[in-house]
Formats: sequence, structure tokens, C-alpha cells
Amino acid sequence: MFSVEDRNHIRERVLQMAAEDARVVAGAAVGSLALSDGDRWSDLDLTFAVADNVSMYDVLEDWTHNLVKEFDATHLFDLPSGPSIYRVFLLPGCLQFDLSFTPAFKFGATSPKFKLLFGSSVERPFTPQPSAHELFGYAVHHVLRARFCIERGRYWQAEYWISGARDYALNLACLRRGLSANNGRGFDDLPSDVRDMFAESFVTLLEQAELLRALTEVIEGLLHEADEIRELASKVEPQLRELTIAWKD
Repeated sequence: MFSVEDRNHIRERVLQMAAEDARVVAGAAVGSLALSDGDRWSDLDLTFAVADNVSMYDVLEDWTHNLVKEFDATHLFDLPSGPSIYRVFLLPGCLQFDLSFTPAFKFGATSPKFKLLFGSSVERPFTPQPSAHELFGYAVHHVLRARFCIERGRYWQAEYWISGARDYALNLACLRRGLSANNGRGFDDLPSDVRDMFAESFVTLLEQAELLRALTEVIEGLLHEADEIRELASKVEPQLRELTIAWKD
């Protein structure tokens, strides 16, 4: 596994690459290492501004070539986000490096976890948390899909939808308590009674009765955490309850 020293070494080398590339006019640390030292397992997140008359995709390809050559990096995937492009790498020792580029005239913080390292940035609105309505809506969609997969005998796919619905319900619980409602970041910080409520919602066996039991637990937890959109939850509750009972052919 990578060490903190390995991560710091790569960070300094990437910042050196930025200093040597006239096309790059600003840079910042983002994520867990932006405002603190993170921990032993924190990945590396650096973002850069590209001069407005330059293609950030050309810069990204040049840097990718260098990272592969110098560090044997593996390009995992790209994630476009607004004006930015994120490229995620896996480096030896299981170090994840998230590299992103943005045109200079739109380069700025989209969350509090942003520390400008050089150059300048612009004011940008922070990316909002998902709404309670959105989270609840996705969860309802997923429990519907799960139940239909159970009826079709597609048990692996049913488990996929049940797990996804539980994640949305837990994110709804996080949002309700002022915790991060993205990517499970707030799950471990939820009160123990909330986590206990969802503890029985994990599928333990790919059989119809067990899948239906787990789905029922997810639905109960979802309805319990729907205070912010109670009118919506009350409207669909009878249909959600119908998903928890045995159906006749």
C-alpha cells in the first residue's frame, strides 16, 4: 500500500508539472486534503485552471502521458462535471489520484473543500446537496424495480435495486440531519438508532422470501425518514405498502 510519503512525493511532482506548463495558470487542492492532512488512506485530489485560449483536453492528454510514463499510472475513467473534466487514475500502491482541469474563467471552488495553491480563482456557487424530493423519488423508483425483479425471479438484479434504494434512504436520513448526502459520506455519522433501523435491510440470501423481507425493511426505513416530504410520502405510502405483501398470480 502507498504511504503518506508516496502521496506527498506525487503531489509535489504534479505541482512541479503545473509550474513547468505555461498552459496551466492556477491550481488547488480539493477533497479531504484541501483543509487538513486527511488520513493514512486519503486519496490525492488536485485541480487546475487552463488558460482560456487552450484546449484543456490537450493538456489532460499530455499530463496523462507523463503520469503513465513516470508513475505507471492507470487511467480508470473520466467524469465531466459542468465546465470541468475529471480523470481518475490508479497509481502503484493503490493510490487514487483525481486530476481535473477547468477553463480559467470558470475555475473556482464548488465546495468548502478547496484550497488555492497558486494563481487565482473566481466565485462559483457551491454544488448543492440533492433535495429530499429527489432522494425519495429515486428510492421509490428503486423499490419498484426491486419488487418486479423478485417477481421475475431475477434475484441478483433485485438485490442490486434493494441496495440502491437503501443508499437513497440513508442519504435522505443524512440530509435530514445536516450530514453529507452524497456517496455515503454521512452514513457512519448517523445516530446509532438510525443505522440500527436499516441494519436488517441487507440481503443475506438470494431467495424470494429473503429479498422481500429486506425490501420491506428498506421501505419502512424510507417512510420513517421522509419527514421533509411527508405529503409526497403519504401519497405513495399505500403503493409502497403493497410492494411488501405477497401477490397472487
